[in-house]
Amino acid sequence: MGSIDTRPYQVRRAGYGYVELCVVLEELGASLAGGPFFASAVLAASAVMESGDHAAQKNLLPSLADGSTIGTVAFADRHGRWDTSSDQTVATRTRDRYLLTGTKSYVLDGSIADVVVVTAELDGELSLFVVSGRADGLTKDRLPTMDLTRKQATLTFNGTPARLLGEPGDATAVLDRVLALACVALANENVGGLRAVLDQSVQYAKERYQFGRPIGSFQAVKHMCADILVDLEGAKSAAYFAAHSTADDHRLPIASSLAKSYTGEAYFRAASANIQIHGGLGFTWEHPAHLYFKRAKSAELLFGDSIYHRSLLAGALQLR
Repeated sequence: MGSIDTRPYQVRRAGYGYVELCVVLEELGASLAGGPFFASAVLAASAVMESGDHAAQKNLLPSLADGSTIGTVAFADRHGRWDTSSDQTVATRTRDRYLLTGTKSYVLDGSIADVVVVTAELDGELSLFVVSGRADGLTKDRLPTMDLTRKQATLTFNGTPARLLGEPGDATAVLDRVLALACVALANENVGGLRAVLDQSVQYAKERYQFGRPIGSFQAVKHMCADILVDLEGAKSAAYFAAHSTADDHRLPIASSLAKSYTGEAYFRAASANIQIHGGLGFTWEHPAHLYFKRAKSAELLFGDSIYHRSLLAGALQLR
């Protein structure tokens, strides 16, 4: 296969980067794709790439890229904290391997993952480990989620064998960048969902007649459609800027939190308005409006809500 380029997603054969990945994610968001692409191609692949572990990159990236291996990253605790300030999973070193003990929650596609990148404390420092999805001592419990298109699970490690990924104590720096990249990816996925919601709203406003004319001619409906359009254009600007900032280590933390906080709220507002525009039809299971509503709420909270990311943004801009 030749050598592997260790820059994120710079596959020599294809020549694609993170911007192109975000283009794909926007289309997946528009169609509410429910597969493990985000967990595997965004989270797991980014963690392996950023770890700097060349052996792991050579071993894992080809199968993650072609889809024959499903990967994910497990780092949130049972309280749903999406940061690296504390970790209740502990790694112990034996003569020939590491053993993990603890619990991780809200793991994207954790119930079907073949490979899991896990954070755990090793000798008081946060480190990354790779665990097989079929390892002894690993229990997977599917979580009941409002958004059924984005599956989550709780993973319990009970003396589970693992392999160190990267250098001991490097997890905080690696995960900070992986989370920033994930927020950029999610923001662009949100743009796709927003675009689909606008299309649904406008189409229905043209087709649905009331009092002898299309409901799109009523001022209230016009305003709701116009508000969705404004949210979409703002979300595009934030998400596209963030995608082009992934190669700039100084700009990325600012752009990612900005995009995540704005697009999360904008998508949820638009999905809510879409249901209102559709009236009684929008509340039924037969129409996909409720699916976008649930995905929007899930996306708004995933990796931290808007309040959390505005706090990060304030810190990055030295406003606090």
